[in-house]
Amino acid sequence: MSKIVKDSFIYKSPIGMLKICENEGRITNLYLQQGDPSMVSMQNNVQHSDLLYEAYKQLEEYFRGNRKQFDLPLHYAGTPFQRQVWSELQNIPYGETRCYEDIAIGIGNEKAVRAVGQANNRNPIMIIVPCHRVIRKNGEIGGFGCGIEVKEYLLNLEKGKRK
Repeated sequence: MSKIVKDSFIYKSPIGMLKICENEGRITNLYLQQGDPSMVSMQNNVQHSDLLYEAYKQLEEYFRGNRKQFDLPLHYAGTPFQRQVWSELQNIPYGETRCYEDIAIGIGNEKAVRAVGQANNRNPIMIIVPCHRVIRKNGEIGGFGCGIEVKEYLLNLEKGKRK
């Protein structure tokens, strides 16, 4: 019996069930998967691509505090503005934060603070494209699509492992 090859992988991470998706050799989505955790055991009979395995491996290294940068080919579908914001997010160093205004200035559109917030909220590749590193200008943590506790966990993980 041959194994089915799949373009996504779900696994239990310290923040919940993460789903990694790929298409044509690039990571397209990474998000918290809602639903039945038994889906992970079902995936044991499925063969995954080398890229999905590498993404999983790099995420595990990140959660252990052994990886500060990801080295994966990405493709994020969105408007040109959203892609510009998501690209700028990748310039935020591990263990540091920026405010929405910083990102707007970084993309050369300092008046687009609200639009930056909306693009940040629609980021399809969490963690690897570190939208969790964007906080409010006053230093408050702000919101997060996956819940404030997940954002706090990721920020604390990075702060605690920073050298």
